[in-house]
Amino acid sequence: MLMMASETTTAIFWPMIVHVVLVAIVYAVLTFRRSDAVRAGEVKASQFRENRAEPERSLFVRNNLQNQFELPTLFYPVCIALYVTGGANLYTTLLAWLFVIARYVHAWIHIRTNDLRYRRPVFMAGSLLLMLMWLAFAVNLITVELG
Repeated sequence: MLMMASETTTAIFWPMIVHVVLVAIVYAVLTFRRSDAVRAGEVKASQFRENRAEPERSLFVRNNLQNQFELPTLFYPVCIALYVTGGANLYTTLLAWLFVIARYVHAWIHIRTNDLRYRRPVFMAGSLLLMLMWLAFAVNLITVELG
């Protein structure tokens, strides 16, 4: 279904759901890498209770998981706010999808190589997309208030 820029839509929630899938994937990768480290004798499982020593093979994954609860905490409320105020449209939904795609690419780079030459620009692009969503929300709010 093609939506017009002025029509609100529940489609804004799909990028949120797809981001939750990413979080689940990162949790699974972390679990597998930590289990491998325990089996290899690199660490004891009890070390994860207080997170005293993260094995090298899972360190980037743990850092990425933490990252999934930083910037995206601004993503969820803006999606909900856009929907509630009638600002969830083709433009804002596209921004949401692009943000989530950037999160997947960022996670892939972070977990695989952690190469800042590639990771940082993707992170910055995602940040810009998120700020554009907040700007769209502000414009929508002004439009709603002016009637």
